[in-house]
Amino acid sequence: MTSRLVVLISGNGSNLQAILDACKSGELLASVVCVISNKANAYGLTRAKNAGVEAIHFVKLENETRQEYDKRLADFVITKQPDYIVLAGWMRILSSAFLNHFPNRVINLHPALPDTFVGTYAIERAYEAYQKGEIDHTGVMVHLVPDEGVDDGPVLAKQEINFIQNETLEDFETRVHKVEHKLLVQTLKNLLTDNVRFNP
Repeated sequence: MTSRLVVLISGNGSNLQAILDACKSGELLASVVCVISNKANAYGLTRAKNAGVEAIHFVKLENETRQEYDKRLADFVITKQPDYIVLAGWMRILSSAFLNHFPNRVINLHPALPDTFVGTYAIERAYEAYQKGEIDHTGVMVHLVPDEGVDDGPVLAKQEINFIQNETLEDFETRVHKVEHKLLVQTLKNLLTDNVRFNP
């Protein structure tokens, strides 16, 4: 049975592309039924359209509270009957007004290891910490989003990434994204084939 995925993005959508490619190749027994962005100019929307997937700019209404936006977003996502919602570069913290509708079904990708570099610019901050001699590795994790905590839900998978001496930030970012793409697809594959266990 093919699982239904809704993917939320805010930007370029390279991780979305990895999911779309894996669905197309049959690596993932899933289909992306809708891609939603909170930003109109997110290139990920173009990626979705190119793949024949519904692409929605979900605009925030004037004077709409965060909870109202999230409730309206949840109501829309429910109509897509998703098995999982994947946050692949979604740059808004979802409130309980959204999350309560999808327990254990919202998955986030974060370019850092658990309890490190939470929030935005994690790659840049890790690189800076390495330059200062504070760390010698970072990583990527995929985790569930049970509540409004930032990048701290139950971990489904993680992978360490060692720094390379004299590597530029751009080259390091490229390596991180490659790991992200593989880890996200593999984690989804494990979830969809019931090969991963977590404590709700």
